[in-house]
Amino acid sequence: MSALIDENEENAVLAKLASMSITSATHVHAPAFTVEDQTAHISHLPGAMTKNLFLKDKKHGMYLVTAAFDQEVNMKVLASLLSLPGANFRFCDEETLQTYLGVAKGSVSPFAMMNNTNKDVKFCIDQALLNQEIINVHPLRNDRTTAIHPKDLVTFLESLGHTVTTVDFAKAAAEPASTARVGGDKGSQATKAPIEKKVKEAGDKRETGLDLTVRKDEDFSKWYTEVIIKAEMIDYSDISGCYILRPNSFFVWEQIQRWFDVEITKMGVKNSYFPLFVSKSALETEKDHVEGFAPEVAWVTKSGSSDLAEPIAIRPTSETIMYPFFAKWIRSHRDLPLKLNQWANVVRWEFKDATPFLRSREFLWQEGHTAHASYDEAQECVRAALELYRRVYEELLAVPVIPGRKTEKEKFAGADMTTTVEAYINGSGRAIQGATSHNLGQNFGNMFKIKYENESGGHSIPWQTSWGLTTRTIGVAIMVHGDDKGLVMPPRVAPVQAIICPISSKDLSKEELQAYGNSIRNQLLAAGVRVEMDNRDNYTPGWKYNHWEQRGVPIRIEIGPRDFANKTARLVRRDNGEKIDMSGDAVAGAVPALLEVIQAALFEKAKKGRDEKIVKVYNWADFVPALNNQCLVMTPWCNNTEWEDKVKVMSRDAALAPGDKEEATCATSVAAKTLCMPFDQPELPEGTMCFVSGLPATTWVLWGRSY
Repeated sequence: MSALIDENEENAVLAKLASMSITSATHVHAPAFTVEDQTAHISHLPGAMTKNLFLKDKKHGMYLVTAAFDQEVNMKVLASLLSLPGANFRFCDEETLQTYLGVAKGSVSPFAMMNNTNKDVKFCIDQALLNQEIINVHPLRNDRTTAIHPKDLVTFLESLGHTVTTVDFAKAAAEPASTARVGGDKGSQATKAPIEKKVKEAGDKRETGLDLTVRKDEDFSKWYTEVIIKAEMIDYSDISGCYILRPNSFFVWEQIQRWFDVEITKMGVKNSYFPLFVSKSALETEKDHVEGFAPEVAWVTKSGSSDLAEPIAIRPTSETIMYPFFAKWIRSHRDLPLKLNQWANVVRWEFKDATPFLRSREFLWQEGHTAHASYDEAQECVRAALELYRRVYEELLAVPVIPGRKTEKEKFAGADMTTTVEAYINGSGRAIQGATSHNLGQNFGNMFKIKYENESGGHSIPWQTSWGLTTRTIGVAIMVHGDDKGLVMPPRVAPVQAIICPISSKDLSKEELQAYGNSIRNQLLAAGVRVEMDNRDNYTPGWKYNHWEQRGVPIRIEIGPRDFANKTARLVRRDNGEKIDMSGDAVAGAVPALLEVIQAALFEKAKKGRDEKIVKVYNWADFVPALNNQCLVMTPWCNNTEWEDKVKVMSRDAALAPGDKEEATCATSVAAKTLCMPFDQPELPEGTMCFVSGLPATTWVLWGRSY
């Protein structure tokens, strides 16, 4: 999910601080939609974390209350501290927040008082914060945190004409329950657990990252963001749209890479590496190709303080880098076929909202490039590469895909034709392009003057292909399989396939239990299972179970005092929660087979969910309602680019409410687009008409809302 950003607001805040000679430091991090998010991102920095409550009372008006992040704020206690007996505080809605403080939900901070020029919002601050050396608050955008001395914050607010009221929650908490009842319900006579205990529990929860704040079917984007951060799949760099692949996710990419390398070697493909940079003249050689990438190309224009004689592009793809060398290396029909692959990074400076794994400015991929003596041989390579992509998704990631051909409008810039595998994301109802394989024809051969002496002694231009698979694969698997607990990792790519969780007891020594666990672990390692044992004794078994569930480990192995005594173990499946009790000696033999069962179950579940969302539509009137039902829509189609453009506009206009305006930079669109003309075509009876144009249909095409 994207950040709540207002750069003008941030600049205004920082400029005001600078004009007052107030020292502050602003840190960049991932979007933080809760205090827990913010704490997870910057807990390593000094200073107290804050939370901000925008409240209203019918009689007494609106209040912005800033308190320590772990301070429980009871509304009745707040009313008492402000000497407002009978006040009934409620949270303000987003419209009121925008009207009075000029910020979006998730970006509120004391700095928002800068926008309250009518002085009709009162500001209160927790005394505990005023006792700190540094406090951390958002500079009106939720992917930044500004550290400031609390006294300087008070000075800032007072310079704007606001009165700062101090409230001492700690003092109220120390009073007897009969007068303060912090956190208690009205009329309760029971003294609640000490705040210190609640703070400790909250701290434990934040430390283990067990709390997803939304369900997958409630806010898919936020769910995805929380899962990939809390499962330690990614972290955010200080360059917008660029991400760090942490070991948990990079392992998945390594598994794909190892498998794929073996398979392309069988095709006669050899690995190589070409430079990151491409000259301006080379990039612009193929007109259609460069036009397709021009808006996304990043250029290097300086070396130190000196301007380069000619700008150098950072590769958005490598056709124009590699093919000048193809022209050098391919001289005779004996030099064909030439089949190369490289594992590399590419940069596409997109201005759409970035989404980790799915859409980023830098990403990792493999790109295959081949040259052949005939079109048929090139086409055979195109389909062989696409088949490998299908297998990566279905056999490694347990994600079903639909292979097909792209329309002329959607094909790769400069190619004769493009094939694709398309996946469906349950929960968001959107399709996503999984990987593509292109027949480039002789277009690039002509442009780069790649000629060879054929067997007849004349000269020919080779037929070329290119094909690529990216780290988008990781995001697709996360989205398809994840649930409300976090990741559900397909066993074949899971960094940890089984986790052993010893359950200690005062009647059983830790050493004895660990020895039993290690014996099971060693047997599993010998069986080729990626297994770890969680020996941490500062967490309860329940916390550890949740911790590993969130990371998607396929099998949890529980061993407690009873298991130790009976030499048994309990296996728990992550995908469905099934519990299996067995002898400890049988675990090593059972786990590999069970991992394959889980792998197959994940694929079947995803396929069933996808197939239920593929519908056939013969009339335009049924098209947008099907999209709104989160379906992929198969229609008879005239294969006409003009009508393809019309459907995109018509579907967008039909989906938007009157007066709404869709931003061109949105990462996701309500407009439909063609995904592919599936290779597996349903029967198309003669005389069938296109669902929208009324022209004769020539093919079936799959439509959807897409990432």
